Amino acid sequence: MASPHPSRARISVIGAGPGGLTCARILQRHGIQVTVHDREPGPGSRDQGGSLDLHADNGQLALRAAGLLDAFFEHARPEGQEMRQLDLTGAITDHRVPAPDEMFKPEIDRGQLRQLLLDSLAPGTVRWGQALEEVDGPADGPRRLRFADGSTAETDLVIGADGAFSRVRPAVSDAVPAYTGVSFLEAWFDDVDRRHPEIADLVGRGGAHARDGERALFAQRNGGGHVRVYLIQRVPADWIRASGLTPGDTDGIRALLLERYAHWSPRLLKTITDNDGPYVDRPILALPVPHTWEPSPTVTLLGDAAHLMPPLGVGVNLAMLDAAELAAALAESGTVEDAVRRYEKTMLPRSTETARQLEGAAEHLIAADDDGDGHEGPGAPGGV
Repeated sequence: MASPHPSRARISVIGAGPGGLTCARILQRHGIQVTVHDREPGPGSRDQGGSLDLHADNGQLALRAAGLLDAFFEHARPEGQEMRQLDLTGAITDHRVPAPDEMFKPEIDRGQLRQLLLDSLAPGTVRWGQALEEVDGPADGPRRLRFADGSTAETDLVIGADGAFSRVRPAVSDAVPAYTGVSFLEAWFDDVDRRHPEIADLVGRGGAHARDGERALFAQRNGGGHVRVYLIQRVPADWIRASGLTPGDTDGIRALLLERYAHWSPRLLKTITDNDGPYVDRPILALPVPHTWEPSPTVTLLGDAAHLMPPLGVGVNLAMLDAAELAAALAESGTVEDAVRRYEKTMLPRSTETARQLEGAAEHLIAADDDGDGHEGPGAPGGV
């Protein structure tokens, strides 16, 4: 089948995360129709994760192309760029305070960013409750999307923006994410300035990181008086069940953590003993490096679906840059196939270079201070 002009093509984005929504927004700004399919029942059906820092040289460029940069700055927290390095007593050993007018990578809550993007789309763009099971149909199109509810949709281009466990990726690649050997355990603290003043003082207005060579923590202030703490360990992927516990056994997990972090100061141990609610287990996964595929005229990937890496502040930024470049290629090319080739010609080398730089970097989150390589802390985990 001849590849259609993008203005006449049926374009389907799978995944209503920042990458997929950014792509849809920019396409619509160019007058190109697009449909976004997402497995969630609705936009508020689950917690969207922690705080994100959007960089001036990628994430903010995408928001500019989407016409949303000023709106982003209205919600962003420049003070969130503060970063503290702590020793095991909780004392600050290195402290980066942003300049008053610094806007290189201000923070925004993931939920706020998603809502900003959703509000910018034409009504009905996102079809909720459509969990993709499979992409089939001939490689030159049209493709058929098969959803878990039994429904199907025919499309001329499938854009996989569905994260680490992408259901679109198998249409172009056999690669699957592998465990890096490092796991995050997420803990939440609500109304910190009133209910957890010692945690608020420890974290400051941005993030705080401590590590001893075997384990670490990264605490990050979110909007609305919330703090998320990520307890970082080098452990087997099934470490909770291997310890005879279940993910819901908060007291049992807490007791185990207190044993493992016993030599840390009481001030830091409050990040283990005082959290509100259960822990969330987040093993850190990554795709092989390099991750490439043979070009397809009807399928492409962006964000974590294309290049899942350790959470060191690049994932969402790269996903949004991917989205902006793909949307621009579709707006400026004569056929969908030409647009996909143009996009992947830039995206794949860039993602390979970044992935090589970050390969094994999850270990640096744990390495003792004198063994580190300058990474200042993780970004909020989660797929794009």
